[in-house]
Amino acid sequence: MEELFDVVDGEDRVIGQRPRPEVHRLGLRHRAVHVFIFNARGDLFLQKRSQFKDTFPGAWDSSCSGHLQPGESYDAGAARELREELGLRTAKPLERIFKVGAGARTGQEFVWLYRGEAEGPFTLPPEEIETGGWFAPAQLDRWLTERPGDFAEALPLLWTEYKKTRL
Repeated sequence: MEELFDVVDGEDRVIGQRPRPEVHRLGLRHRAVHVFIFNARGDLFLQKRSQFKDTFPGAWDSSCSGHLQPGESYDAGAARELREELGLRTAKPLERIFKVGAGARTGQEFVWLYRGEAEGPFTLPPEEIETGGWFAPAQLDRWLTERPGDFAEALPLLWTEYKKTRL
């Protein structure tokens, strides 16, 4: 069965549904979530995407991320992705941080960034995630500067904007 996405207009209002490959091939606006999970030391958990992913295979990315299912809210999508990609259910709700408009740096996705706290360990599905690790903010800043090609396209944007609000 082919995965469907809600297609949205420039104001993030649903205007239809199309199959995933078509949405990406045609560059249609759609919706996604990213979650940053921090531990008690303030380190950020990043995942390395599986080599089998259709976009950014083998790239480092947010703790978890994913597209919304048709009709799904951003909040519900963030909680679902956290369960699916990390096997994590948080005791307290994820915190909404900010929303980024659809554009070239997000793959035409409207993205809500969420923040949560956990210590792990996580259950990483191999079809989604190759590995993961904890990184101190300063370490991530250096890595992004020295090797920006190691990362999925949206992560540098989200990290830069996050630092403006939190660090």
